[in-house]
Amino acid sequence: MKTASFLFLVALFFQIGAKADTLFYGGDFDPNNPNANALANENDAFVHGDPYGAATYQNFVVSNGQLWNVTGLFSDDFMETLNPQTAYWEIRSGVSEGNNGTLLASGTGNDNLTLINYYFDFPDYKNLVSGLNVNLGPGTYWFAVVPQAPNQQGRSFNTNTFGLHAIGTQISDKQFFNSPFFGINFENADNDGVFPTLSSGLDGTVVPEPSSIIILSSGLIAAVAAVRRRLRL
Repeated sequence: MKTASFLFLVALFFQIGAKADTLFYGGDFDPNNPNANALANENDAFVHGDPYGAATYQNFVVSNGQLWNVTGLFSDDFMETLNPQTAYWEIRSGVSEGNNGTLLASGTGNDNLTLINYYFDFPDYKNLVSGLNVNLGPGTYWFAVVPQAPNQQGRSFNTNTFGLHAIGTQISDKQFFNSPFFGINFENADNDGVFPTLSSGLDGTVVPEPSSIIILSSGLIAAVAAVRRRLRL
């Protein structure tokens, strides 16, 4: 019983004490690529709806033997005269052409804006929703992050990428565009241009496998026992 309790505390220590990092990122926008493009990703006075007017869905893969604790989601968007205060987000599984799959988690959070650069006279912003706590096991998932500025005139477009500074694994050419406003139902993004990957990503931590925790905890138990023996001498 004592050993089991100790293992639980070790696992809890890893999940709480681990530093959040970027687990997946589709890559930077490349203005020098002849196929550089962007898709509507917005909920504003121009393209509106509930919960969004248009959304881009990027996929990512959690490898076998891993458990991800997702704490933040972000999209890199060209934003014209918009200053969104919030962003809507979703994580889905089983998405395919014309099929929205299964909604696993969703919500609305504060939109933490960071200006990345200017491309073609458009400001490119990182829209980050943080403070999440979503656990994902091995598999392929799709996510969306849509800036919300319902009373503002302007546009927002999620940029494509061709893997520059990418992190993690995804399935190329399996990104989707969904827009009730434009009458589009989970269409492959390549139907609207060249969108092998979108410039978006997620932050969080990789929770150690149970086997790794057992091995580590065994070592800690041995170390504690050794210290106790020395103290008795």
